[in-house]
Amino acid sequence: MIHPTVSGNKFRKLKYNLETALLENYKGILTFGGAFSNHIAATAAAGQELKIPTVGVIRGEELISQIDSNPTLRYAKSCGMHLEFVSRSTYKKKTDPAYLQQLLETFKDYYILPEGGTNALAIKGCEEILTVKDQSFDIICCAVGTGGTIAGVINGSLLTQKIIGFPALKGHFIKQDICKFATQSNWELCEDYHFGGYAKVDSKLINFMNEFKSTYNIPLDPGFQFIFMNCIYGMELIILGMAPLLARLKKGYKVFENIQIKNSNILKSNRIMSFACKTY
Repeated sequence: MIHPTVSGNKFRKLKYNLETALLENYKGILTFGGAFSNHIAATAAAGQELKIPTVGVIRGEELISQIDSNPTLRYAKSCGMHLEFVSRSTYKKKTDPAYLQQLLETFKDYYILPEGGTNALAIKGCEEILTVKDQSFDIICCAVGTGGTIAGVINGSLLTQKIIGFPALKGHFIKQDICKFATQSNWELCEDYHFGGYAKVDSKLINFMNEFKSTYNIPLDPGFQFIFMNCIYGMELIILGMAPLLARLKKGYKVFENIQIKNSNILKSNRIMSFACKTY
């Protein structure tokens, strides 16, 4: 792991933002998130480690009485983050300059970090995810929340690689948000697998998550990874089912003979990379 508590893409997205906040002598970090926001937890942990005060503006006033029963909010609070609960209607103003100025009147000289941590500095950090070692992959798959991580991955990829994103949220706004930062066009979103929205589940997904853990000893995050891996696993089966036909059509050239999710034992090759399982 890149860091024990600020791990994976959250580390990348926070890296240059925290560096800027420290260099410019901001008094703290203020950011936004929902009840189960990994970004909120990561920001709280980073603030505790760097001794920077943090504020989390949390969607849903009703959650103020549920902190102790909510693992994400409980953890953020234990790291010293001040939790500011607002109504859903107020939360929708999270990008409104007037509302942000209102917050700054209370939290003076705080560095404002958008929901999910996605901004230009976050994209810069995520552009460092792919390395020279990853250039052998043809297809790169990435779970999508606010779109910052995949935008950085797109920018850091080769034009010959295909980037596929799997949004955990429903709504076409995600594509528009990615387009604000992506500098290449070698990507697409698979938008049919959000299962109703972030952290929404059904018995089929729960069974898949349990079977995956039992088979591969890899626990999946209920917000992104288990939906994402369910999609990838389905894609593998489709691709593998096509392999014999493609092999015959191309006179033995086995285009999709072996597919792998990197750092798992699902299959044994190196044609597809998944950021759900890659440790970076």
